[in-house]
Amino acid sequence: MEAPCVRVRPQSGEETREALADAGVLDADLDITVDDGWLYLPVADPDGVPERFDVVTHDVPVREGQTMPADILGFEPSYERLGDVVILREDDPERAREIADAIVASDVKARTVVNEASKVKGVERTRDWDVLARADDADGDEGDADRSCTETVHREYGCAFELDVAEVYFSPRLATERHRVVEQVEAGEHAFDMFAGVGPFAIPMAKRDAAVVATDINPDAVGYLKQNARRNGVADRVTALCGDVRELADDYEGWADRVVMNLPKTASDFLDVAVELAGDECVLHLYDIQHEDDPFGPGETAIRDAAEPAYGVEIETEHVVRSYAPHELNVCIDARLTRL
Repeated sequence: MEAPCVRVRPQSGEETREALADAGVLDADLDITVDDGWLYLPVADPDGVPERFDVVTHDVPVREGQTMPADILGFEPSYERLGDVVILREDDPERAREIADAIVASDVKARTVVNEASKVKGVERTRDWDVLARADDADGDEGDADRSCTETVHREYGCAFELDVAEVYFSPRLATERHRVVEQVEAGEHAFDMFAGVGPFAIPMAKRDAAVVATDINPDAVGYLKQNARRNGVADRVTALCGDVRELADDYEGWADRVVMNLPKTASDFLDVAVELAGDECVLHLYDIQHEDDPFGPGETAIRDAAEPAYGVEIETEHVVRSYAPHELNVCIDARLTRL
């Protein structure tokens, strides 16, 4: 079947396979194949593939003996995997249930299948989900029966994140963008993650030997953040705080070398707090949603209004993360502040 694949020469195959497995994007349902001197490694999430690899579409076989949802349905359904929770975004409830039943009956690794029932809502950034199907736990990991059916462990770029999709916000689609930011972090930095969730920025920054302060207003997210810091061996480098960042920032005034502001619709409202956190030199990663006609102008203006004249502002990167809605883009502005 046609599928996204990373294409490399065979001599780089094992190294590439390990990197894709660490990133959590290797598609275990499809076979790795060789064609015309190239090795094709199928991936389940092309957006999560490390940027150093080329992603192409290639015909690769389904693993022998594997039954896929398309084999049952007669069409290729759209779904997303987050650990062993499979996520659908279907408007038609009957179609959603048909797909869910096929996924559970197939060889796709799925403990639970859910369908999106609401957009992200509230300051805690949660969604409603309809639980459509749940696989038999008899063959699952020990302790599965005690877990919420919407709780899972997601892996990307060598980190593992425990979370409950019903209690916290998490988007696996942003793995590549998170990795782009994390790769800029240097050992010894002070990094402040203002809207940290379960730690997909904070944990890998700490793994690069940064000291990280991570805040979130959702207590469930902060609980998972602390667990994930322990799970990934960085609890000594992550300070996880629950509450409104405006009420927590005073203790870290002038502390940060780097501030991550991943709350795209309203992050710019917190730029005064980010400037308060900034040390003599600090990189801000401001996420924003703007019209395609001027995706970066409003964010850049907001940064300069908040930081100048106390800081000089250098825009290092203006980066489109993804399309958000018709004519709207989710973007990131990386801005370096230097105290004057």
